[in-house]
Order: sequence, then C-alpha cells, then structure tokens
Amino acid sequence: MRIPPPAAAPQALGDAMKSEICIWKSDGTVTVRLACEGRVEAPNWCADGSLLVNAEGRLWRLAPTSDRLEPIETGFAVKLNNDHVPSPDGRHIAICDKVETGASCMYLVPMEGGVPRRIGRTQPSWMHGWSPDGRWLVHAGARDGGPVGIYLMQVESGDERCVTKAFDHADGPDFSADGAWIWFNGEREGRVDIWRIRPDGTQMQRMTHGPGIDWFAHPSPDGRHVVHLRYPPGVQGHPADLDVSLWLMPQEGGEGREIAAFRGGQGSINVPSWAPDGSAFAFVRYPA
Repeated sequence: MRIPPPAAAPQALGDAMKSEICIWKSDGTVTVRLACEGRVEAPNWCADGSLLVNAEGRLWRLAPTSDRLEPIETGFAVKLNNDHVPSPDGRHIAICDKVETGASCMYLVPMEGGVPRRIGRTQPSWMHGWSPDGRWLVHAGARDGGPVGIYLMQVESGDERCVTKAFDHADGPDFSADGAWIWFNGEREGRVDIWRIRPDGTQMQRMTHGPGIDWFAHPSPDGRHVVHLRYPPGVQGHPADLDVSLWLMPQEGGEGREIAAFRGGQGSINVPSWAPDGSAFAFVRYPA
C-alpha cells in the first residue's frame, strides 16, 4: 500500500522508498505485518494491539486487524520526528515536534488524537520513554551548548534533571519494566555501547562490549530481555539505510545474540516497541 497523504502533509512520499513493518516473535520467527511505499518509522505497540508509527512528519495508527495506516490528529504539530511513546495508562501519546520553535519540543496528545499540550520549556528534547508509574518522561536533550545527555522530566511540573554527565553523547533512553533502571546508549572515546543507570544517576553499568556500534536499547515488559540495534564498527551517529542487526541480551547482563539482520538503522527501532506481554516486538526494515 501507499500511505495516504493527510491534509497539509509537509511532503510527498518517494515512490522509490519502501518500508516493511515487521514482527519478531520469541520463537525466532519474523513476519511482515505491513509493507508500504514511503518511509515509515519507529513503531510503538499499544495495549490494544495497534501500532503507532511516524511518516511524513505525522503520526499514524495501524489497527490490529487492518492493513491500512490511519492518521492521528495532532493539531499544529505536523513536523513530528520519530520520538513518540504511549503513556502506561493508555490515555496519552508523548510526541516531539518542531513547528513552534524550530527545535524538537515534547508534547502530550490524547491517545485518540487532539490538540498537543507542551511539556516543559527546555529544548531540544527527544522523547524516548515513560516511567512505569507515568510520572516521568525519560528523554535525550542538549542544554547550554553541551553534549546530548539523558534527562528525566516530571510530567506534571515539567521540571527536569540530568541523569548522565560522563559521555560524549548519550541517547535512546528507556526504563526497565520495574522502573529501577534507565537503559541507554552512551559514547566514550569513539565507542558506543549499551549502558544502564539508576534514575538517581548512580550505579552506572556498561552492558555491551561487542565490536559494533550499539543503539536504542529496549527492555522487555516481562523483565527478562533487552533488544538493541547494532551498526557495523566505525559508523558515526545512527544513520538510515545501512546493513544493521538486532541483538537480544539478558536483562541482568551476559552474552547477547543476533536475532535479525536487515537494511535499516534510523527509524527501525528508535522507541519502545515490545508487545505488552513481552512475546514479540516490532521493527521497520527498508528493502533496497
């Protein structure tokens, strides 16, 4: 299918780009949930079985039994990036958009769509996860000319505090299911590995030691595993359209294993995408 352009879509999708929303299951199988023309990014798995994705700067929903993406109304926010996550209670979606200020800012919209409400006043911020109790957002941010780091923001007040201070770049944070850890990718001396840290900034631990460039760690809802993206050695940042792989590792540490290899990267698994029961997760690949 081709994604139907919403009203005032910022640009047309290129026919040459194709996306496949895929489902990895715990039995090791990978199936294509939806193949479409254009670039689709960053699936979230909602409690009702639907998937949220980004395309053309807008947010879309793929219902459990549908083969069609339906747009979600986000008001003035029509330059969304691929950082969007539903709240634990299923009432809201945290999104990031740059229409108001030109920089990525965080907002809340109702799950069914509606007018965005800005959270906090700092920018730029890139949303990545909710605390299990729904009180905190964990995000990447750049402040006062410093490097990108991991921040916690209180949803109600908008107050934030920095969690990481020892990296050249720290990104892609996500809470463990019990809220005890924040997982993220951190760069030191040219290496990018998966780390975890307590929400109060203590007990930082390096969790991967492989030769690749590791990004976007997502702990499973059952507390057993973490999935992350791996780029080949030498890659800078998290670019799109490269040969990458997904790795699965025990949440308490230990040797991981490759579970999928494909063309992707940026947009494949930027945000939490596990099924609520931990039996599967969604990702996007981009066939050549």
